Amino acid sequence: MSSDYSYDEQGQFYPFFIFTLSTLVTLPLTYSLLAPSKDPEALAQRIRTDYKPEHADLVQGQRNAQKRRQRRVKRAITAILGWAIMAGMMYLIVTTQRSVLKLWNPYDILGISESATEKQIKSHYKKLGIKFHPDKIRPDPAKNETVESLTNAWVEMTKAYQALTDEEVRNNFIQYGHPDGKQGFSIGIALPKFIVSDGNGKYVVLVYAILLGVLLPYTVGSWWYGVQRMSKEGVLLESANTMFREYKEDMEEGDMITALSSGAEYRSHLKGDKAESGLSKIESKITQPGQLTTYAGGLAEKDKTALENIDSAPRRKVLGLLWAYLGRVELEDQALDSAKYMVAPIANALLHSLTTISIAFGNAGPIISSYLTGQRLIQAIPPNASPLLQLPHFTPAVVEAVEGDSKKHATVQQFMSLPDAQRRSLVVGKGLLTEEQYQTAVNVAHQLPHLHLEKAFFKVTGERVVTPGSLVTLCIKGRVVPPGSTNVPEIDELDLEDIDPAEDDLDALLGRKKVKDENGKIVEKENKPVPPPLTFAPYYARDITPKWHVFLSDSKQGKMAVPPCTFTAFDKPMFTEDGKPTYHMLTLKAPGFAAPPQPGKYTFVMNMVCDSYVGFDAKVDVTLTVEDAASAAQIQAEDDISDPEEDSLAGQMSAMKGGPVKKRVDSDDEDEESGTDEEEEDTSATNTDTEDES
Repeated sequence: MSSDYSYDEQGQFYPFFIFTLSTLVTLPLTYSLLAPSKDPEALAQRIRTDYKPEHADLVQGQRNAQKRRQRRVKRAITAILGWAIMAGMMYLIVTTQRSVLKLWNPYDILGISESATEKQIKSHYKKLGIKFHPDKIRPDPAKNETVESLTNAWVEMTKAYQALTDEEVRNNFIQYGHPDGKQGFSIGIALPKFIVSDGNGKYVVLVYAILLGVLLPYTVGSWWYGVQRMSKEGVLLESANTMFREYKEDMEEGDMITALSSGAEYRSHLKGDKAESGLSKIESKITQPGQLTTYAGGLAEKDKTALENIDSAPRRKVLGLLWAYLGRVELEDQALDSAKYMVAPIANALLHSLTTISIAFGNAGPIISSYLTGQRLIQAIPPNASPLLQLPHFTPAVVEAVEGDSKKHATVQQFMSLPDAQRRSLVVGKGLLTEEQYQTAVNVAHQLPHLHLEKAFFKVTGERVVTPGSLVTLCIKGRVVPPGSTNVPEIDELDLEDIDPAEDDLDALLGRKKVKDENGKIVEKENKPVPPPLTFAPYYARDITPKWHVFLSDSKQGKMAVPPCTFTAFDKPMFTEDGKPTYHMLTLKAPGFAAPPQPGKYTFVMNMVCDSYVGFDAKVDVTLTVEDAASAAQIQAEDDISDPEEDSLAGQMSAMKGGPVKKRVDSDDEDEESGTDEEEEDTSATNTDTEDES
C-alpha cells in the first residue's frame, strides 16, 4: 500500500480548517469579553452624589483609561477579527462547489437493482455495450464529452460487470471494496495548491519558521519573564526588594510614603522628558506654608528632610507628586496635575507589597501605619490631617471652623452627631460652605459605610469552651451605622450570638437557606456575599471597594499575634437599593488559629481597620479564655443535664438549633400547686435568679 499526499487543488477543504482554528480562538475570547464581570467594583452600589472636585476631568479620564486597559482592547480587536475570518470561511464553505466522495458500487454504475440475477446482469451489460461502447458512440460536444471520458466511463462499467460476474474481481470487491484490490492511502492537506506550487513553497517554510522559531518562543518567553519578575502582590520584584530595604521597625505614615516613591512602576509613566521636568515647581508648591499643617503638602519636617536627601531626580519627583496629591496642592500645570493623580494608584498597589513585608516582620506599628497610609492615599489626605476632609467641599478653612482650637481632630462621626442647626452654623457662611454645598456634604456622610463594632469574641465551632490547642475562630458582630444616622433600631440580643447549625442541617452547613418565592413555594437560596458600596474617593483615579482588615496584636510587646484577615464582602447587604442603611447585624469570622497550649486568660488588642476611609477604625481589647480538659468536660456535662428555659436567651438559642428546652409554668398553675403566698414568692425569686444566670 502506498501513501499519497495531495493538496486541496479546488479549495474545497481549507475553509473548514481555518474556520475550526478561528472558532477555537474566537469563542473563548468572545465569552471572556461578554461574560458578566465578577469584580466587586462592577457589582457594588455607588454612593449617590453629583459632587465633582477640581480636575474631575483628569481623574475620570484616568479611570476610563484604566477600564479600557482592563477590557484589553487588543483582545476585543482579536475577537472581531476572528469573527470576520469565521464569516468569510463560512461563506466559502457555503458557496464553493465540492465534489462528493462516493463509495464504489457496481450496481449503481451499471444502473441495475441489487436483486438482479446473473442472467439479468449479462443481458443488461450487452445492452449497455451497444449503447456506450467506445467503438459505437461518438462524443457530444454539447455535453462536454470526449473520447477519453467515454472510454473511462466504459472501463468503469466493465469493472462493475466483472465485479458481479468474475470470481477474482468479485473477491477483490468483497474484501477491499474495489475491483482492483487494495488501494493507496491518500492524505489531503487543507491548503490551496497555489500556496505550495509555482515556487511559493519557500515562503510557506519561511512563515512556519517565523511562527514556530520566532513568535512562539518570544510569546512564551515574554509571558514567563513577566511572571518571574512580578511578586504575588502584583508588583515588580525590583520594587519589592527596594521597599524591603526601606523597611524599618518604627515606620510611620510619612516614612511609608517615602518608601513608596522607590517603586520601579513609575518609570513607564515618567520617562524621557517627563522624568525630571517640573521638579522645582512641585517642591516649591508643596513646601509653601499650609493652613492646617506646616507645609501645604502635609509634610512633616522629617519628611521634607527625606525628600531633600533623595539623589535620584525621578524618584524625588515621584515623592513630590505624592505629597502634592495628598495635600491637594494646585500645581498650575495640566501635565503635572495629571501626573499627580497618576502616582496615587501606583503607590497604593506598591503599598500592598510593603504591608506584606510589615506582616512578615510582625511589628504591629508598621502594619497599622501601612493600613492608615492606604486610607490617606485613597482619600487624598496627608498624614495627621483631619478626617473631615473626606467630605465634599470641605477645605482646611472649613475644617478649622469646625475644630477651632482643639488639638484633636474631629471625625466625620463626631461632626455628624451634632444637631443639624449647630453643624450648619459652624460650616455655612462667607468663605466657608454654601447651603447647597453643605447639603451635598451631609448627603454623602449619610451614605458612608461606617461599620460599628458591637461584639467580638472567640469560639470553637460546636463547643461551649475553648480548650488548649483547639481551633479558635474570632467572631465579630457589627452593624453599618452611617454618620448622622437617626432612629437606629435596638439590637436584638440573639443577633449577637453565633449559633452553630445542627449537624444534620445540610443546607446551613453548605451556606444555603430556604425562602418562599413569589408563588409561596419554599425554594433554596444560596447565600452570596454582598459587596459594600464603592468607596467615595473623588480624587482617586480608580474605582475601588472598601476592605476591612482585622488582626490581633500583643499590646505589651507591640507584636502581631494573629495575622490580618481581610473582609471584602458581607453576608447581608449594608444598604437598600435606594441607598438607605439596613442596620443588619453583620457577622465576620476570621480564619481559625490554634489556641495557646496552656489554660488561662489571654488578652489581645483587636484592630479593625478600614482601608478606604479615615477614622472608621476600631480598636478593642478581647480576652481568650482557655479551659483545661477537666473543666471543659464538667461544663459540657452540666449543659447536658440542665435544659434552659424556653423564654430565656439560652432557651431561644437552643430552640433555634432544635435542642431541648424547659416549658415555662404559668403563674396560675403555680398558685394552684403552691397553696400559700410564701411559696409563691419563693418560686418567683427562683425564676428571676435563673433568668439572670442565663
